[in-house]
Amino acid sequence: MALLSKSSFLKGSIKVALLTIATSLCMPLTQAAPIYKVIDEQTGQVTFTDRPQSYEQQTGKQISQIAITTGNETNGSGVATTAGSSATSGSDVITQPVAATQTLNAPATATTTATVKAPVSYQLTIAEPSKERAYRRPVQSIDVVVQIKPALQAGDSVRIYLDDKEVAQGLSTSIATVNVLPGAHTVKALIQGETGRTLEQVAITVYVIQNNTTLQNKKKIAQQLLAYQNLSWYQKMKLKLSQKEVAQSQSQ
Repeated sequence: MALLSKSSFLKGSIKVALLTIATSLCMPLTQAAPIYKVIDEQTGQVTFTDRPQSYEQQTGKQISQIAITTGNETNGSGVATTAGSSATSGSDVITQPVAATQTLNAPATATTTATVKAPVSYQLTIAEPSKERAYRRPVQSIDVVVQIKPALQAGDSVRIYLDDKEVAQGLSTSIATVNVLPGAHTVKALIQGETGRTLEQVAITVYVIQNNTTLQNKKKIAQQLLAYQNLSWYQKMKLKLSQKEVAQSQSQ
């Protein structure tokens, strides 16, 4: 009987001890101070605290109480314990810089810097012909030489024209006069930009004249040919014999 009484007494003591421990574990959760969320209206910063009175006198602060998860909820027990223990310490527990988070999550904006090509002030001159002059057609050609300062930029080009017809690209060319009619003509040089706009131009007047000596020689040959065709066959034979004799005498 004594053994049974001891055993019953020990079991009763263990139950009382277990109940005491369980009660002590639940007390911090049921007696935890409420937690407040403080939002700074200017910066957006969020602070969690158990001392809202320290923020009530500050302007631009939005204070609201938040719910605390109790030990009955298994998933939130860790959060409730953390909040309760932090509240007991009497200090602010969480500071969340919202503005910084938004800055990190904001998509980066790519800035493209366009390279603007500065316009160049060119000096363009026609070195040849340097002044107005005449060219004999068809034996003479019009030689054109262009000078430019500073050097051409990438994308720009020099074009040479006779009247309104482009005849060459570059700083020099030679224009044949065989197909150029006698009279006054304009030799023009211009600098064309990358977009096709004319940046600078210069022009000079030249004259093309018919070569009178050549024309006279042609007329003389034509007259001689016509006279030979009008001869009789006997006269043609006699003319050929006389020309042969002259050639033989000159060869001796």
